[in-house]
Amino acid sequence: MWRMLQHSEAEDFVLATGETNTVRKFVELTFKELGIEIEWQGENENEKGIVKNVRGFEVLSAEFQNAQTKNQEPSTLLLQPGSVVVAVDPNYYRPTEVDLLIGDASKAKAAFGWEAKTKFDELARLMAKADFEKVLKRGF
Repeated sequence: MWRMLQHSEAEDFVLATGETNTVRKFVELTFKELGIEIEWQGENENEKGIVKNVRGFEVLSAEFQNAQTKNQEPSTLLLQPGSVVVAVDPNYYRPTEVDLLIGDASKAKAAFGWEAKTKFDELARLMAKADFEKVLKRGF
């Protein structure tokens, strides 16, 4: 980002891993980082991601339990097997769907020598961990 801001002319640059992935894979990776196994049920608009298993209480640590607000019962905050955590919402469909979305960072590489060092799987894990740490600090 700093290199782009120092560029002599305003231009558009794409910063991307050059990988293509699905929302399903992102969901599975992020929940896995938190010790939660997701099971998919249904198809198309009726598909849902449901908690299949929560790996012990590793994820739901004492700090997490203490982050609860006074207005909520403990059982309402802990994910249980059978909890629906992902559902399709047609409001978020793109007006024109494309078959393949993949970022091309070749212009950034040519201009700045920039290349992605963090792959998709690691990025998903880092994002999940960072958000969970915020929840531990701030609560819901």
